Amino acid sequence: MSVIKVVLRNKPKADGTRPLAIRIYKDGKESYIYLGYYLDPEHWDAKAQRVKKPHSNITRFNNLIAQRVAEAMEKVLEVDASVENASASLMKQKVKPTGGQKFYAQADLYLETLKEAGKFNRYTADKSKSQHFKDFVGHDLPFSEVTVALLERFKHYLMTKLEVSERTAINHWVFVRSIFSQAIKNGVADAKHYPFGRGKIVIKFPETKKVGLSIEDIQKLEQLELKYPVQNHVRNLWLFSFYMGGMRGSDILRLRWSDFENGRLYYTMGKNSKTVNFKVPEKAMIILENYKSNRTNFDDLIFPELKDLKNLDDTFEVQRKIMNAICRLDKILTKKVAAKAKITAKITMHIARHSFGRIAGDTIALTTAQKLFRHSDITTTMGYMNNFIHKDEDEALDAVVNFKNSANDNGRVKQAKRLRAM
Repeated sequence: MSVIKVVLRNKPKADGTRPLAIRIYKDGKESYIYLGYYLDPEHWDAKAQRVKKPHSNITRFNNLIAQRVAEAMEKVLEVDASVENASASLMKQKVKPTGGQKFYAQADLYLETLKEAGKFNRYTADKSKSQHFKDFVGHDLPFSEVTVALLERFKHYLMTKLEVSERTAINHWVFVRSIFSQAIKNGVADAKHYPFGRGKIVIKFPETKKVGLSIEDIQKLEQLELKYPVQNHVRNLWLFSFYMGGMRGSDILRLRWSDFENGRLYYTMGKNSKTVNFKVPEKAMIILENYKSNRTNFDDLIFPELKDLKNLDDTFEVQRKIMNAICRLDKILTKKVAAKAKITAKITMHIARHSFGRIAGDTIALTTAQKLFRHSDITTTMGYMNNFIHKDEDEALDAVVNFKNSANDNGRVKQAKRLRAM
């Protein structure tokens, strides 16, 4: 049986007043819910659990205490009846959920958690999604009102009013799902109201078209004469990414000279913390030689984008710096480098990864591609490479439409002439 009691806690403020709290006691353990009020000990009747004279607001305080105790008792009895062996901490969570009862309070808690974890990219992306949902709904709402119908209207609003892609709209659903899951864990939302899953909303991303540069375009980049050092540096970073199997720009900017040993690179991927090592191709080694003159010690960063940071311990700040750097590099690639090379295809730092996939598509085994891309799951590689592997399908198509038997040769020639004449 749970026991609820209002107590004055021991730790005083500078003025001598102490915090008022509800204590939940269960099976020898206790949890406290602070009410946000402080009292002088001489104004508190511990036995009666009431404020006493000469406190000036005695009636208001005692009414507040009675109301809060009644609310807490109702929640505790509900948990006692529905959860076997419920702990005192679970009782506390039910009485005063972490973050608040409604959607926006939980969304703010979720964003703050991302920020504390140093996840700058997800924090900034999800912060805008949260604002889009607030703009759409217009008011805070309990989780029971975050329904399938509401989310379907939200998706329509995103695609028609904000003109985002379907994939971006579905990413907003993923954000809402994360908040809802957190709310269920925190005891704020009831799982029966969860709007995702079979028979409700199923998250399924549309296929996206991945396009990489051709060999000819990459050769243009390699042979391009660039007058300005910053443009040459940006071209170097792109080519280095391509030469290293489509290495992510965020990982490249964190590289140190100490990561290289005996012609191999040893590093931990920023996206999934997976440690990998592989050979450094000669073309990549030539690029590294251009930066050795700026090295002062063995543990220096190779590239300059993060060198003004005192260290890389502040993950949030590092990710912020990397994102800004990648945006700047992409602008230079598009407006300066690609323009001078007369490359019309889209080119960004991430396109180096797609370009490697395009050229590798019909030339290396899938398991080898998985290792080069550093994918943990081969299904990820399969989904990625399917955008680029076309050789078998192209040959099969030719085998069907280009009839080979001599009996049909005359007919095939006549058909070709007729098609050219159209």
